[in-house]
Amino acid sequence: MAVATRELEQFVHEALARGQSRQAIEAALAQAGWPAEQVRDALDAYADVAFAVPVPRPRPYLSAREAFLYLVLFATLYVSAYHLGSLLFDLINHALPDPADAAYRSLQLGASMRWSVASLLVAFPVFLYVARHLGRDLARNPVKRLSAVRRWLTYLTLFLAAGIVIGDLIAAVYNLLGGELTLRFVLKVLVVAAIAGTVFAYYLFDLRHEERES
Repeated sequence: MAVATRELEQFVHEALARGQSRQAIEAALAQAGWPAEQVRDALDAYADVAFAVPVPRPRPYLSAREAFLYLVLFATLYVSAYHLGSLLFDLINHALPDPADAAYRSLQLGASMRWSVASLLVAFPVFLYVARHLGRDLARNPVKRLSAVRRWLTYLTLFLAAGIVIGDLIAAVYNLLGGELTLRFVLKVLVVAAIAGTVFAYYLFDLRHEERES
């Protein structure tokens, strides 16, 4: 498959160098049986500008420095989101106590809230700082949006957020069908949906904005 892809890229390069139009190249490759999406990707590798030879576009790349920054960014995002949800759960448990777990709540609630507050006080400022630093870097050099690490972690985050929202809705429907939909449970469902939904919506919007700009 890699050999075939190299042959396709070489053919597109030579055809563009000889002055063939993109429409003619696409039609010829379609007649030869190449998938339309693969053909478009090969053509999109070269900018549509007037020059003596085909001008390549920037391609996805891997940078150790950016890998470190994006790993810190998304790791602190996950920690912040988890502990924000945990803290809100604890507040809900405190406001709407369940008599069945009163002994457990009295021993564990305070420690759990301290862990969540401590984690938020450390992880969330780091997330904001790294996000601001990377945002300024992207504004100065938009080609860095092609970072392979950035794209992989963004799509992984979308996958995790979507999975959490789906699981949250399944739990809500399950409890509804069982007649166990209490106010305490509904509030927890809303907390999970709000946090995961916000993360999903933000990064989905960012990807769509990037696609419109490109």
